[in-house]
Amino acid sequence: MILNRCLGWLNPKHLKRYTDQVPNRCSGPSNGSLRRPAPRREPFFTLSRLIPHVCLALSVILLASCSDAPQQTELKYPETKTVEHTDLYFGQAVSDPYRWLEDDLSDETADWVSRQNKVTRGYLDQIPYRDELASRFAKLLDYPTESSPFEEGAWIYFYRNNGTQNHSVLMRRDNTGKEEVFIDPNQFSEDATTSLAGVSFSESGQFVAYATSSAGSDWRTVYVIEAETKKELNPPLKHVKFSGLSWVGDEGFYYSSYEPPQGSALSAKVDQHLLYFHTVGADQSRDKLIFGAEPTEQRRYISGRVSEDQQYLAIEGAQTTAGNDLKIARLDQLDRLVILQETFSADTRLIASKDDSIFLYTNHNAPNGRVVRATLDQPRAEQWVDVIPETDAPLEVATGAGYLFAHYLVDARSRLFQYTMSGQRLREIPLPGLGSASLPRGKESDEALYYRFTNYSTPSTIYHLDPESGESRVYFRPEIAFDPEAYVSTQVFYSSRDGTQVPMIITHRKDRDSSVPAPLMLYGYGGFDISLTPSFSSAVGLWLSLGGIYAVPNLRGGGEYGKAWHLSGTKLQKQNVFEDFIAAAEYLIDQGYTDSNKLAIRGRSNGGLLVGAVMTQRPDLMKVALPGVGVMDMLRYHRFTAGAGWAYDYGTSEDNAEMFEYLKRYSPVHSLKPGVKYPATLVTTADHDDRVVPAHSFKFAATLQASHAGDTPTLIRIETGAGHGAGTSLAKRIQQTADEYAFTLHNLGVTQLEPVRGE
Repeated sequence: MILNRCLGWLNPKHLKRYTDQVPNRCSGPSNGSLRRPAPRREPFFTLSRLIPHVCLALSVILLASCSDAPQQTELKYPETKTVEHTDLYFGQAVSDPYRWLEDDLSDETADWVSRQNKVTRGYLDQIPYRDELASRFAKLLDYPTESSPFEEGAWIYFYRNNGTQNHSVLMRRDNTGKEEVFIDPNQFSEDATTSLAGVSFSESGQFVAYATSSAGSDWRTVYVIEAETKKELNPPLKHVKFSGLSWVGDEGFYYSSYEPPQGSALSAKVDQHLLYFHTVGADQSRDKLIFGAEPTEQRRYISGRVSEDQQYLAIEGAQTTAGNDLKIARLDQLDRLVILQETFSADTRLIASKDDSIFLYTNHNAPNGRVVRATLDQPRAEQWVDVIPETDAPLEVATGAGYLFAHYLVDARSRLFQYTMSGQRLREIPLPGLGSASLPRGKESDEALYYRFTNYSTPSTIYHLDPESGESRVYFRPEIAFDPEAYVSTQVFYSSRDGTQVPMIITHRKDRDSSVPAPLMLYGYGGFDISLTPSFSSAVGLWLSLGGIYAVPNLRGGGEYGKAWHLSGTKLQKQNVFEDFIAAAEYLIDQGYTDSNKLAIRGRSNGGLLVGAVMTQRPDLMKVALPGVGVMDMLRYHRFTAGAGWAYDYGTSEDNAEMFEYLKRYSPVHSLKPGVKYPATLVTTADHDDRVVPAHSFKFAATLQASHAGDTPTLIRIETGAGHGAGTSLAKRIQQTADEYAFTLHNLGVTQLEPVRGE
């Protein structure tokens, strides 16, 4: 599917989500969609790294806490001017007094950001244990990690992080076992704000195209080098965005971009995606425009993918984050594109080809997904032949070693199966427990494949799979001082307001005192067909080690139960998502896990919208709200960057009067009311977020500060030199997590942290 065709939400299909930023190798666009610049469907917390130096089995526990938050010195918020501005929607005037904050190029906005950050910094720095939290989190992250290996040419490549590096390093070793650094993103910039955003090798492994991101922006610069010498072969490619890099032999590669935006590169609307072919050694000005030049070809997202056997080019186009059209041609007959899917009514993508057969993943007439076989002379949907039929569980699929691998979600937990290319099920791949597994994937020539397994108390472990025998063994398990046996994860099902049963996983120490309500972090997402599945995170590990409880409900709008579950949380049913989250909080309170004075809610991106909507609808329910990089102005989200592509989930304020009224009713910016006591709130965003532009958070924070009648703090933290989340340096991640946890614990009534036992 079209790479990065989404909010990214960090994935995901989202997180991957503040994860260890280990780019995947790519032979073309990933199987992600606009939701996926962050690794596959993981929550924000997924960092997959934890402590070698601190024994969590000794436990760091939050003690000396009182039932009410400490008294705060009265905050003096920066003055935020208002302007007379109204918009007319279907005859109704809507005031927008902070419209001026949308101008990210103005000195006035920059001054406002500086003044807000100064107040926020002053507040956070007076919390006595803030620095200690940063130190503990840094120790939790300080251990070596590696990625699965992959072969290109004469080399074996893999990513490695020694535990203290801002970005993982792409390493390689030769057939003698000698290792060397291939690409070190830590050398890209002095302040670690430039990251490696993708790597793609030519068919023989002779050439490499790699993309970099500056300050977390979705705009990419692509470098083309010779693998052996690392010599640059042509000037870098500019203005690349939401793109895979898919090679034709060693000749060149397909990539996607937009025309350079007029005005701000971070907030200007981008609508017309273009597919190009770049020839190695040529200047970008000579790149051939393949698709998107004609008005009839207008698509917000376009990708070109070459099949592994170098026989076919598949061109996918889309207008929103769900549904695409699909055209395929033989590489030697590019003037004869064959339409396999003409409308945007389903998600259909090329996954493999063999001789004249084309293998597709599709949810056409199969909401949970299926694998079909087609040919170019019999391309219509009614001519497709099922290879892996639809089941009652959502399907994802990958190929490797000449096999098909299927991943099913059963109550938000993974099951893996191996099939022949003809559709014969060979075996289920045993997993070590209930949790999340990645798909084994690789080239047809690979003799070994790799997959990962994790859950909330098990750090991400890589398994080596022998595809012929089906035997798995541990390939890499991080050496950490964390005892999974000290914690327990329990899946429960609770009733939402309309009676819908919603699953939720609750994780805490086994020895917690269940008679005492504990500090609880409730994390949610609920959108874009993204599933939140169990995964380990150092940030979650820190929270658990402090005696906190971590709970993740699988809200409607996600993909945990297939397309129907997704659709039941979209457009005029979006309120279902908020009701599911509210019901989760009420369940946790009713069952004695926590109470309203110890409950914090958190979410990022679409999850930031979730937090903003719930805290305005039920400000009494929680003590702390942490909306991160959220979509807060639902009347104008579609006017920035690629935001119009999110209309499949949200609808727009310009669709019709009913949709406008519905959006306005829950839009966080428009739902804040003067004189209401809101929970302690720390809004977080970044100055280079060009996916959910920071103006959303700016306007929400300004409106909240003007409306709030209570004495709890309502602050905004604006990271500089960072974007939506992907590529954020380790140092920045440590500081942000420390700030958010310090703010949360302080306002939950915690006055000091107990030292680690035994110190």
